[in-house]
Amino acid sequence: MRSPLPASGRRSFLAGSLLTATGAGAAAFALGTGHAAAEEKVGGRVPADPFQLGVASGDPLPDGFVLWTRLAPRPLEADGHGGMPRGPFTVEYEVAEDAAFTRIAARGQAVASPELAHSVHAEVHGLRPDREYHYRFRAGTEISPAGRTRTAPDPDARPAELRLAVAACTAWYHGHFTALEHMAKEDLDLVLFLGDYIYEYGITTGNMLRQGVPLPGPEHAVEINTLEQHRLRYSLFKTDPDLQAAHAAAPWVFTTDDHEVQNNYADDWSETGVRPEDFLRRRAVAYRAFYENLPLRAASLPDGPRIGLYQRRHWGRLAQIDVLDNRQYRDRYPAGQVVGDPPERRDPRRSILGEPQEKWLYDGLAQSSATWNLHASGVVMAQIDRTVGAGETYSNDMWDGFPANRDRLFAAWKRHGIANPVVLSGDIHRHVAAELKADWANPASATVGTELVCTSAGSDGDGGETDASAKVWLGNPHVKLYNARRGYLSCRVTPTALTSEFKTVPYVTKPGAPIATAARFVTEAGRPGLNREV
Repeated sequence: MRSPLPASGRRSFLAGSLLTATGAGAAAFALGTGHAAAEEKVGGRVPADPFQLGVASGDPLPDGFVLWTRLAPRPLEADGHGGMPRGPFTVEYEVAEDAAFTRIAARGQAVASPELAHSVHAEVHGLRPDREYHYRFRAGTEISPAGRTRTAPDPDARPAELRLAVAACTAWYHGHFTALEHMAKEDLDLVLFLGDYIYEYGITTGNMLRQGVPLPGPEHAVEINTLEQHRLRYSLFKTDPDLQAAHAAAPWVFTTDDHEVQNNYADDWSETGVRPEDFLRRRAVAYRAFYENLPLRAASLPDGPRIGLYQRRHWGRLAQIDVLDNRQYRDRYPAGQVVGDPPERRDPRRSILGEPQEKWLYDGLAQSSATWNLHASGVVMAQIDRTVGAGETYSNDMWDGFPANRDRLFAAWKRHGIANPVVLSGDIHRHVAAELKADWANPASATVGTELVCTSAGSDGDGGETDASAKVWLGNPHVKLYNARRGYLSCRVTPTALTSEFKTVPYVTKPGAPIATAARFVTEAGRPGLNREV
């Protein structure tokens, strides 16, 4: 298994005392969720090479983070259990201040159980703020690759910068994750992933664009809707070495879009006509597999068809990051339409966030003392008129389907004096940079915020510098960039400016593509908008 970090000593781990842990004292984590359990080890002999899905960290706080792995010696077994026996196994972890693991900062253990696909979500606390750490796991005598992560700054600190990457839309079958290979080589503090980590569609000769690998077996050729199928789909995607390297290089924070469950879903509404009660069962298994396969805290452990995703994180007083959930609570599409401008679209009661999440967001803005307020959104917020020339048409799958909710958010920015709101979004498999306007009908109206839309890391194949939709998007004067390549977004946030670089690769259907910067913009603190440098 390839590790993006230097190999570290096996003997030091095997000899290390496991009597000290952080977070829940010396306890293990029952079922890998962070709930305290007995200290004794469980499980028999661990199958060889159980760490084939890599390691990951996420949700950094000033005193710690969550560490993830999943035991899967045969990750592509059709039953979704990754080749593990149906019993619990103790997994030990250690956190160090150096890559050689000579300065150990924390040790502990968790229980990987079949109920959660032998995943581990170890919540580590008691560490120093704004520090880089290294971590690894042991199951039996097997040692995982090492990962690198970091803690967030102290809440009252004023950090000089935040190095942030934004990624989305990783359709494994559409191409190699070369963009993530390049992203892993950046010196990042944090990665925001904005949804579509997996796709539910069957993988067949008709959509298999990734060259150099065999077509997966027939168990992958159907649209997934069971827990076993979702587990297997995550396993397939997570075998990619570039995705593993990107996870091992920095902590990630997540939201979902639609394909983790089903294209264009809205709460309990399915575009294929699945009955709400049946669709909620499908959503429950999808959310459970989402939790099992990503570095999420116990607070996000699903309760049936509900999962706690929206959250607020701070990078000292430099940035407040509000991670939004655009799918689970949204109202249904107007008249069941995905694209159009029906009268229901403008209903002031409509919400893409749901009333409780809206209140949480506005209350958080009222208390924000951050220089930058970043909103991580699964879908595009800027108004995009899809009709070239006279008339108006909108995609009701985006914030355009909920203009009253968008107006309420803009009003909250104004009411609470949010000088530097920046929306980070994904979904469309294109790089877009846009200015958010007080009056969409008047291009000269005030710019109230900035939106940076990240393209896909793999979805839709190679793409191009432009495509047939460019004239539609660029026909909206507040849109300043449209690029149809694959890639990711790299940002440097400082007290005076946010610099955004739209990274692209020329191809993904085969590996080895170089990385380029398609555009660079600077947004100055106190002056919302986009100043293009490249």
